Amino acid sequence: MPEARVIPLRPDDDETRLPPPPSLGWEQQVADVLEFLRRRLTGEYDTDEFGFDPDLTDHVLLPLLRPLFARWFRVETQGAEHVPATGGALVVANHSGTLPVDSLMATVALHDHHPAQRRLRLLGADLVFDMPFVGALSRKLGATLACTEDVERLLTEGELVGVFPEGFKGIGKPFRDRYTLQRFGRGGFVSAALRTGTPIVPCAIVGAEEIYPMIGNARTAARLLGLPYFPITPTFPLLGPLGLLPLPSKWLIAFGEPIETASYGPDAAEDPMLVFNLTDQVRETIQHSLYQLLLQRRSVFT
Repeated sequence: MPEARVIPLRPDDDETRLPPPPSLGWEQQVADVLEFLRRRLTGEYDTDEFGFDPDLTDHVLLPLLRPLFARWFRVETQGAEHVPATGGALVVANHSGTLPVDSLMATVALHDHHPAQRRLRLLGADLVFDMPFVGALSRKLGATLACTEDVERLLTEGELVGVFPEGFKGIGKPFRDRYTLQRFGRGGFVSAALRTGTPIVPCAIVGAEEIYPMIGNARTAARLLGLPYFPITPTFPLLGPLGLLPLPSKWLIAFGEPIETASYGPDAAEDPMLVFNLTDQVRETIQHSLYQLLLQRRSVFT
């Protein structure tokens, strides 16, 4: 069985941290906004076959997420240089937080703190794309359905794909189980990596567990709404819409060294024992790294 490796944890240094983007004068900012609006009105922008819209992502969606990333959650990114600068790779992370905010923060981390400013193409469940507005917006951001065919196509085309194998079991778990990884399913992500010969990058995220501490689950309401769970937190639904504001926990995101798969060959994807062992290796690597990050984080909110 392959040996699990713990993600090396260390603060970003000057060699791996990208310099802050230069601030633009108000005249340039206005000109950029007008040019963006012109492109949207005239249709001079491109989307790929999955619906990904780089123009909208760069000029609207990422700017909306950056204040959350930098000021509200004060995310520290570690090991971004471990993510390959080019070619396909599979980023596998723990999932938590009641709402999938962790996937959005990982997207910002890799775009803004990776030397090659890589785009993370997220995988989502059917429910995400069935929701009005949310599904369309997710497509614009680059997300696609978590199915084997789409994953392998993205990896083959050299994209960086983000997968959260715990799914709803991770983001919907009670607060008492925080930072305890749930089952990783059948290892479909490992099979996709083996078939395409792309590396697997373990990623550990600390901070998301505290943004909406789930202390209860209103199962009847969940069934009526067709949801996997209906969260009860200290602020929701007690405070109404105000309860949807996430708590400002301190976040750490660490990317580990890639686990290569090319040497096994594509036929190895049909070996259930190898798939199980690699899945377990990735899971153990992330779990051990979560424990290290928790020891490194001095306080939940500061």
